Amino acid sequence: MSVTVRTFHVVLEPETVGGFSVYVPSLPGCASQGDTKEEALANIREAIEAYLLGLKDDKLPFPADHAIFTEVKVSA
Repeated sequence: MSVTVRTFHVVLEPETVGGFSVYVPSLPGCASQGDTKEEALANIREAIEAYLLGLKDDKLPFPADHAIFTEVKVSA
């Protein structure tokens, strides 16, 4: 049984009280957190796998990573 490796962009944000939140823009509702960056990334990896497994179980297609990251300059 072959496994396809997929790549998704994630957004990692430091929390004011410590730790990190992380979410996947291409997978609505797929989010996690961790006390360290490494823990947050490990947790979101598990969340993505569970999300995709749910889609597979429901016989739904896997979404492509559609996130586009760019910078916007503003004067303030």
